[in-house]
Amino acid sequence: MTEHIEPKHIETDDLTKVWSVTEFCARHRIDAEEQALLLKLFGPFATACELLHNAKRAPRFR
Repeated sequence: MTEHIEPKHIETDDLTKVWSVTEFCARHRIDAEEQALLLKLFGPFATACELLHNAKRAPRFR
């Protein structure tokens, strides 16, 4: 059984927004090596969810 859903009734959240990979890395303090891996994996743009789940960031120790 299928159901028709109007696009205007669908809620979008922040995780489906499309980000520039370089801007995301700059905002989240991700180093150049990890940024290169993300660019190779996704290209210049990806959703926030994809970036958050695939980025590795070094811990901030005192």
